Amino acid sequence: MKMNFIKTIEEKGIEVLSLITAVTIWQIVADKVVHDTFLLPSFYDVMRAFFTIVKSGLIFTDILTSLLHFSIGIVAAFIIGIPLGISMGWFKKANQAIDPIIEILRPIPPLAWIPFAIVWFGLTHQAAGFVIFIGMIFPIIINTYTGFKSVPKVYVEAAKVLGCTRNIDLIRFIAIPSAMPSIVSGIRVAMGVGWMCLVAAEMFGVSDRGLGYQIWHYYYLHRMDVVLVYMLILGFMGLLIDRFFRYYVDAKLLRWTSGTVV
Repeated sequence: MKMNFIKTIEEKGIEVLSLITAVTIWQIVADKVVHDTFLLPSFYDVMRAFFTIVKSGLIFTDILTSLLHFSIGIVAAFIIGIPLGISMGWFKKANQAIDPIIEILRPIPPLAWIPFAIVWFGLTHQAAGFVIFIGMIFPIIINTYTGFKSVPKVYVEAAKVLGCTRNIDLIRFIAIPSAMPSIVSGIRVAMGVGWMCLVAAEMFGVSDRGLGYQIWHYYYLHRMDVVLVYMLILGFMGLLIDRFFRYYVDAKLLRWTSGTVV
């Protein structure tokens, strides 16, 4: 117990030390080398801007707006992407029909859909959510498809011998649990892509609020200290979302995989 505690302290100490070192180098370079807050604001300038924005209260509105956009995109990607991936992975004819369409649409960058998002939805939350949806859906489809194609045949045959013969039952009790690690991996990749699409969508005029929008807005005002504040908030928000997802999934959905790899 004591050894584990000491080991944890050492690991956290290394992480904290690395962050302090990075911040120190940043401050020295900004003050002693660059000498221009437009090119590189110092850590002190960024922290001062951060407290000013927090005091105004606008930052909380921007965070909630961006989370709303992200939620719209991820829910839509789940509702459409997972069933499509299951159909393609389980039914051969469905794969033959859907795969060519997916492979044509998948290489198109999500940002290329911004004009259609504006035309179809206007400057609304749904427009930003649509761009995020485009970025997220393909990793989810592909990983779900891969997971279902990789279900060991012996599992399916054993289930049929035991009386589980309907496709819906085989999918529910055999294929989904077996494919879950691959599905979860696809969701994690999709969340990273979706978060980047969120910033780009807000920056390029799909929304008039949000973290990405404020980056572009303050760039035009030459307030690079505030731009860095919003960039760092985006990084920390993305980290928190990923850590929360990993903790919940590892502790709940994928608890049975613990210890499979040393």
